[in-house]
Amino acid sequence: MTKKLCLAMLVLLASSAMAAAQAQPAQQSAQDFTIAKVMDHGLSNTEKEFVDAADAMLENKYNFAPTNGEFKGVRTFAQQVKHVAAVNYLVFATILGEKPPVDTGEENGPASIKSKAEITKFLRDSFAYGHRALATLTPENSVAPIDSPFGKDKVTRLGMATLIIGHCFDHYGQMVVYLRMNGIVPPASRK
Repeated sequence: MTKKLCLAMLVLLASSAMAAAQAQPAQQSAQDFTIAKVMDHGLSNTEKEFVDAADAMLENKYNFAPTNGEFKGVRTFAQQVKHVAAVNYLVFATILGEKPPVDTGEENGPASIKSKAEITKFLRDSFAYGHRALATLTPENSVAPIDSPFGKDKVTRLGMATLIIGHCFDHYGQMVVYLRMNGIVPPASRK
């Protein structure tokens, strides 16, 4: 992820936290806006939109992938969801300094997970794991270098926390296209 994108994500999250602070009673203190709480709030918003979109797709359309135009070799809807859940587990395990608690499979998640119910459980569980990971963020450990789950580079826990929100929304955008191609209005767009 580029430095500009990381900075943009941090500004977006900080703006969200500031807006939340302004909407809350004045008795809130700086303790209410720790790194862990701000990042967890961002993850909760991401989770809501992503899980709602995953739930909205009909089970018989979970294997849908566009075929007209420049869509050769794209992931199916199910693979989009499983991919995000698998990457969630990898990133959150990195933040926690442990191995993922489940088989994340290949890039598109475990091949054994096939039904909509199994896939959405895998997804929800990955976000629950993420909330646990983000709760461990402190000013001391947030920017300490750690090994990247994607290569030999060093990353930070805060960088990984911002990366995952961007990653989820990248795939969310693709899922919205798939939903609309199947005549389904994404829940976040409904009145």
